[in-house]
Amino acid sequence: MQLFLIIGGIMAFLFVAIGAFGAHALEARLEELGRTATFETGVQYHMIHALAIVAVAILTQHLEASGLLYGAGWAFTIGIIIFSGSLYVLSLTGIGILGAITPIGGLAFLTGWVLLVIAAVSGGA
Repeated sequence: MQLFLIIGGIMAFLFVAIGAFGAHALEARLEELGRTATFETGVQYHMIHALAIVAVAILTQHLEASGLLYGAGWAFTIGIIIFSGSLYVLSLTGIGILGAITPIGGLAFLTGWVLLVIAAVSGGA
């Protein structure tokens, strides 16, 4: 589906931009706060799932497009926003409550992978 190729491309662009910004402009601040690992975890999961969204876009061309694949693409997108987004904000602000919503993003990632597997096993039907 073209939409997921666009979303995946945007998410991959943002991963590069955010990762570079963190590595260069924010490095000293993140180290000072002791939150470099938190930021890097957000960036790592962001990258992996941006590529997963692109994979969903490609798979919709090879498997019968289904709600399972679309669900996986949306779950990965929501996961990036909630999981990585909350870690970015947490690492920069220290707002502890964000740690409580991060697992929701993780569940979205897990849901996406389960939907992707089910779509593959069922042939996408």
